[in-house]
Amino acid sequence: MTEQDRSNLVELQRIDLKILAAQQRIREFDPLLDEVEQPALVLESDAEKTRARLKELNLEERQLELSVTEKRERQKKLDERSGSVRNLREEAAVSAELEMVKRALQNDEQEALSILDQIRRMEGRLEELDEAITEARAFVGPRLEELRSGRDTAEKELDAMEQDRENFVDAMDAVELRLYEGIRRGGRVTAVAALTEDGACSHCFGIVPPQLQNEVRHGKALIRCEGCGVILTVTEHGDELAGVMEA
Repeated sequence: MTEQDRSNLVELQRIDLKILAAQQRIREFDPLLDEVEQPALVLESDAEKTRARLKELNLEERQLELSVTEKRERQKKLDERSGSVRNLREEAAVSAELEMVKRALQNDEQEALSILDQIRRMEGRLEELDEAITEARAFVGPRLEELRSGRDTAEKELDAMEQDRENFVDAMDAVELRLYEGIRRGGRVTAVAALTEDGACSHCFGIVPPQLQNEVRHGKALIRCEGCGVILTVTEHGDELAGVMEA
């Protein structure tokens, strides 16, 4: 492995860690947006439920109107019929049915009045909710815009980083890249670590055998830490890797 190859691995890890940091920044916007938007969302949910219930009540009221109209027509016909009955038995039957229709009509009319009262109160509640939503949206609007703008900027920066990475790996050695990707595929953040001056892996701090230390410093092969499996690079890259971890 040439010195350029070592530098490439360090730089790739730098890019990947910056990408991870950018992804984390983007994720952090979601709870902030939820927190700012929550009061308005609660009001909107309440308004949506109120509208749904209002729609149901209006349907019930229309059905009752039809029922009241039908019963009034039936009452009118029975009143007319009661004037032309031919015997007591027929009169009793008409009177019984008429009384039943009157009671049912009275019940429907009372229920219709109750529903109309509910509709009026619910329409007032909905008007209050809509006003509260407008106020809440106006109050949190600037902060929401700020957060959304920040997230959009972070997403664009992430896209640029991912494009830079794609361009960078195109010029890397395929074998080294496969090894690097294989290490990170296991869920690790760190795939490359510096060999410290006293011969330890700077990732797990395990002592590297002298022969492997020599290979890392002077050899051409890719050497991995026997303790944690990261690719070891020379001490001279330690400052670069430390800078990556702090970024």
